Amino acid sequence: MTETSSLLDAAFWITAAAIAGLLVLSAFFSGSETALTAASRGKLRTQADRGDKGAGRALQVTEDSERLIGSVLLGNNLVNILATSLTTALFTRLFGQNGVALATLIMTLLVLIFSEVLPKTYAITNPETAASRVAAPISLVVRVFAPVVGLVRLLVRGILRLFGVKTDPNAGVLAVKEEIVGAITLGHSEGAVEKEDRDRLLGALDLADRTVEEIMLHRSNIEMIDAELPPAEVLDRCLKSPYTRLPLYRGEQENIVGVIHAKDLLRAMHAERIERESEGQGVIVDFSDFDVVRVAMKPYFVPDTTPLDEQMRQFLHRHTHFALVVDEYGALRGLITLEDILEEIVGEITDELDRAEQAPVRSPDTGDWVVDGGMTIRDFNRSTECTLPDEEANTMAGLVIHEAQMIPNPGQVFSFHGYRFEVAGRKDNRITKLKIRPLGDG
Repeated sequence: MTETSSLLDAAFWITAAAIAGLLVLSAFFSGSETALTAASRGKLRTQADRGDKGAGRALQVTEDSERLIGSVLLGNNLVNILATSLTTALFTRLFGQNGVALATLIMTLLVLIFSEVLPKTYAITNPETAASRVAAPISLVVRVFAPVVGLVRLLVRGILRLFGVKTDPNAGVLAVKEEIVGAITLGHSEGAVEKEDRDRLLGALDLADRTVEEIMLHRSNIEMIDAELPPAEVLDRCLKSPYTRLPLYRGEQENIVGVIHAKDLLRAMHAERIERESEGQGVIVDFSDFDVVRVAMKPYFVPDTTPLDEQMRQFLHRHTHFALVVDEYGALRGLITLEDILEEIVGEITDELDRAEQAPVRSPDTGDWVVDGGMTIRDFNRSTECTLPDEEANTMAGLVIHEAQMIPNPGQVFSFHGYRFEVAGRKDNRITKLKIRPLGDG
């Protein structure tokens, strides 16, 4: 009895209490690490903007993730190693050499359950709430351990550099866009995000990576007016056209002298008619001496390599929606409007006068999509949930020509990128219609 009492003296209870306290600290460090790494910085920013000071501190402490993780791991390892050492010493005193194995077994269970799984499960369930609560003490820990963590960081980077690995402190910042894209795509695959919402969000995020060349209306499809035509015929063509703005050229189509706006033309002709009436000259019918170019706006040219987000900013800054696209040699390649850029985000925008682009139609018998050759690959992918690459070509016809390395004839069939392509129509050197279906169907 005396021997047992001597073992369970004050030192025993102090050591046991210290071990319990260290396990609590271990749980705190483990839960804090999970909460601060799993918490959404976007949600924390929203909470901080609403006045949540804890969320604001959590944002500050997670700005340098490398220093945060180093400090938390340092603290966690210190308390775990100290707790294990005290437990081993205590159990060795109680059970002799068998105490080492017993201490290992008991500490493994205690650390696993109470210092790892339990706090991390809570933290991953409520990451933003937990991060806000632990931010203040963790920021203190980070400051205290800063010198040691700094030395460890230098040592780690030096070792990694020996193996040719370079660390990038801005990697997390640069990966934000990829994280958003991944979250949206994952949300759609899980049914949490609708296809239309996914397309709009990804379209907006994609503007910086796409150029004017990819979505412009090709010069072969531009409706132009010869400035040398009689003014009455120019007016007639403007009224018959579904477009409000039309380029004016003189001599050859490369020589763009202006962009005529139908309303400006009508206003100018009406004003001249009123002026002639007021001068007693009667009503002018043919406007034979009317200068159409005088009414036209100065043409606005943009390079075909301009990113879409930059072009949209330019449209807004210049208070215009219409630009002519030229290549590096100054040759006309096409035109682009603000509406074209917005359609990359919200989808096709049509009114009662627009010539709406025909969507792919899938045959219920063969499973083929019947597609216009001029449809862009991006529009086809958005309409059909396919994933055809658009790095080498902008249109479906361009993709077939690029892969075939020739201009195919009607009836020719090709297989690439997991799909079967059949040329269903051709006019001159242009593929007008394609039939497409996934390989293995039918």
